[in-house]
Amino acid sequence: MKELHISSNQRNQMIDITTNIQHVIKEEKINDGIVIVYIPHTTAGITINEGADPSVQQDIIETLQKLIPAHTNYKHMEGNSDAHIKASLLGSSVTVLVTKGTLILGTWQRIFFYEGDGPRNRTVYVYTSKNK
Repeated sequence: MKELHISSNQRNQMIDITTNIQHVIKEEKINDGIVIVYIPHTTAGITINEGADPSVQQDIIETLQKLIPAHTNYKHMEGNSDAHIKASLLGSSVTVLVTKGTLILGTWQRIFFYEGDGPRNRTVYVYTSKNK
């Protein structure tokens, strides 16, 4: 298992980590298998979506902000309840197939780390498994 370190510079941000994950696959010499990308943070998420047009990432962020506003009548007193809810919706892991040393993603798909309570320094765990 490998650790990646991600630094966000905004409160809400989507960071493309696809290339980082692909580097781990090459380092681990995974020809065919799977990769699990997991984040151990309650105010961040992980998702796969379109990476060709950055406006898609902005649309996701803005829609999450509209659906789950930063300030409302939340009971949690730390001021980041919205980030907890957004992270729950996005999830904390993705699993991607690997073949011929490459992530199996659609033409436009990329793996994104979603920051909901930044700026922060975060850890991403990448687990790989080879087919036998």
